[in-house]
Amino acid sequence: MQNDPQRGWNRREFVSASALIALALGVPAAAVSLTRLESEEAPSDGQRLMMKEVSQLVIPRSATPGAGDVGAGDFAILALAHGLDGSRSPLKDPTAYARFARNDGSIRHVAWLEKELDGRTGGSFLKAPAAQRLAAVKAVDAEAFASRESESPWKAIKGLILTGYYTSEVGGAQELRYEPVPGRFDPDLPLTPDFRAISNDWTAVDFG
Repeated sequence: MQNDPQRGWNRREFVSASALIALALGVPAAAVSLTRLESEEAPSDGQRLMMKEVSQLVIPRSATPGAGDVGAGDFAILALAHGLDGSRSPLKDPTAYARFARNDGSIRHVAWLEKELDGRTGGSFLKAPAAQRLAAVKAVDAEAFASRESESPWKAIKGLILTGYYTSEVGGAQELRYEPVPGRFDPDLPLTPDFRAISNDWTAVDFG
């Protein structure tokens, strides 16, 4: 993707992610995909690859495609830029992330994650061995969720990766079993190896 500040984000590259963002924000998809963001919000090619790889580590490919496969990384980038789930709200204490702070006190999550993961993998997350990349993401995750009070940007990033995945067709109807009208309540059911959790329209309420 070319990073021309005057051009904004490429519509074709983000069309699938923008459709999900539009659904979450309740606006037409074109309004999201064609919205011109500040030049510093436009991701580099490396940042998009990083977010795809990180998404795939959060939800790896199994019998169904992983989060990176379905575009959850691009979804998270757009969602963060548009402030979904309060991701553009100022932090209570932004001093720890001052290098990545906007004028309004919110954080540039993708830039922070890129710097954080590069620093944990010898300078280049994308060039590091797979095991080292996984270890770096696990370490960031463990530190972020070590306390409820933590304002780590990773919490918003991970949450939006999950939202992007489970509001996609793969996540909502293949990884989960889509049942638009749930059946009767059974308090005790056998749990078999092929059991998949059920999703329905209320899943969209939870994740959207």
